[in-house]
Amino acid sequence: MNSQTRKSTIEGPAGALEIALDAPAGDSRGVAVIAHPHPLFGGTLDNKVVQTLARAFVQSGWTAVRFNFRGVGGSAGSHDEGRGELDDFLAVVQHAAAPGGKQVTLALAGFSFGAFVTTHAFERLRTSRNIEKLVLVGTSVSRAAAAPIDPAAHLKTLVVHGEQDDTVLLSAVMDWARPQALPVTVVPGVGHFFHGQLPLLKHLVTRHLSSPVA
Repeated sequence: MNSQTRKSTIEGPAGALEIALDAPAGDSRGVAVIAHPHPLFGGTLDNKVVQTLARAFVQSGWTAVRFNFRGVGGSAGSHDEGRGELDDFLAVVQHAAAPGGKQVTLALAGFSFGAFVTTHAFERLRTSRNIEKLVLVGTSVSRAAAAPIDPAAHLKTLVVHGEQDDTVLLSAVMDWARPQALPVTVVPGVGHFFHGQLPLLKHLVTRHLSSPVA
């Protein structure tokens, strides 16, 4: 993302997991783990939306940790349709946000397939970890069911979707959100990858991160 990005590998469930860490200039508020879009369609930790999310978190004082799912870049293994990818996500959380068993303040974020995995990571972690912020962009809900978001976490959750997303239809996301009464921020005229609107996406995320913790 910039000259200060630190890339390394950690031991994951299927072997090495490649991670990229960006730290804020001053003291860190906590660790944000950010997941990338579908590995079989070119998704990596260097995806522009994922980088935009990382920049928003770093600007807001968080340490941003991106990672490549199994089978992508320097990460070992092969695509597992979300099951193994959830294990990868949880392994990165354990490494980055519970070093030596000491838990630090945690945020979760993801884009597209990564947002789908993030919903399941949130569901798995919410009873054992205090997750301060949750950010879901272009959430994939069609190929497999995204996990519902606990109502108690709705105020700390930002769901953003493009009105003209033809990869994940807005109507499908609304069908997922409606039974939960989960608010969705819709960006008019924008497609799945937020072309031309990444600065706006960054603004929406930083504004959410600056709001008081629910």
